[in-house]
Amino acid sequence: MMYDVIIIGAGPAGISAGLYAVSRGKKTLVIEKHEVGGLIKKVSSVTHYSGLIEQETGATFAARLKKQAENAGVSIVQETVTEVSLTPTIKTVTTDTHTYEAPRIILACGTTPRRLGIPGELELSGKGVCQNATKDAPLCADKHVYVVGGADGAIKEALYLAGFAKKLTILHFEEQLGCIAEFKEKLKKAENIEVCLSSRLHAIHGTDQIETLEIKNEIDSSITTIKDPGCQVFIYAGSTPNTELFTELSLEDGYIPTNERMETSIPGVYAAGDIRMKQVRQAATAVSDGAIAAINASM
Repeated sequence: MMYDVIIIGAGPAGISAGLYAVSRGKKTLVIEKHEVGGLIKKVSSVTHYSGLIEQETGATFAARLKKQAENAGVSIVQETVTEVSLTPTIKTVTTDTHTYEAPRIILACGTTPRRLGIPGELELSGKGVCQNATKDAPLCADKHVYVVGGADGAIKEALYLAGFAKKLTILHFEEQLGCIAEFKEKLKKAENIEVCLSSRLHAIHGTDQIETLEIKNEIDSSITTIKDPGCQVFIYAGSTPNTELFTELSLEDGYIPTNERMETSIPGVYAAGDIRMKQVRQAATAVSDGAIAAINASM
């Protein structure tokens, strides 16, 4: 099937690109592996974005993205991309069910949450080790919750989870948190949150639930074992770009370099959102990237 523009990914960048491409009369297809919204659908709340509704969650934000795209006539299919050919004039995108072609491709497939790679992390996934605060918060009622990470995303979710947990401990390997001042002030007011700096989660032990944690002190390399049966651990250790299929492109630290027009090194191929090499990764910048990519891809 032939299109004018194919967009891989239906997060804020991909939906923004779809809206702008369709508005310019382009036959446009958005391919999404999971659900519209991408990672933002999993966050407890969406903040610092212009025009939010009151009490905006990741789920409500994603639902509004989807509705807006559908109302604008953007075609969205839920398929898994298995292969791409980007260098020819007519590019090919192969999924698990179809093959699509277009002269313009916008790569907006975002990132995947990074795992720590420590003992017990995979074995206890779903048995106490979590990455989705919105989904798993009810499991935290009257329990001790540990949140691994110190950036904005981790602290925002920690503040949300503290409303369910009996006690919440933030583990961050650096000497200071990397979050914004607003979140630091909220931490000071939270009575059930403890912040442990220079602390790295080293191992998780248990069978059907978490039994003990090993925490490494980054200053003296000592390891402390904590017995805490039934506790919950939420890991927010950053993310890795979903660029493994794009072997024809030159990458920087796994991300796709572009110019200000969102053009990659291959003519007719654009990148937008968190998959792109850039300084700031926020919903607002993703939407901007998508708009710029689509406007240029439509010329």
